[in-house]
Amino acid sequence: MATRSTVRFSCQECGASQAKWHGRCPACGAWSSLVEEVAERQQKGRAAPTAAPRRPVALADVEAADTDRLATGIGELDRVLGGGIVPGALVLLGGDPGIGK
Repeated sequence: MATRSTVRFSCQECGASQAKWHGRCPACGAWSSLVEEVAERQQKGRAAPTAAPRRPVALADVEAADTDRLATGIGELDRVLGGGIVPGALVLLGGDPGIGK
């Protein structure tokens, strides 16, 4: 893993650590007691995969499960939903722009 240095400011009176310099330590109230320190930290990386990698499958080779669907009685909606609503499924029909459809 790669390391990256970060700057922290530590109080010489109480040992509190801050992300930026303050004239007065927020923890103990001592004036001009914060000194700059460079700390090395490891960058977070991706975890090693725990399972064997999967191979791509051709779309023609994917078997779709035949699920009973509930007809809505609205022909066009049933057609758009592939024959009706699947029990236990959630279908987003519409929403305002920018909400993450």
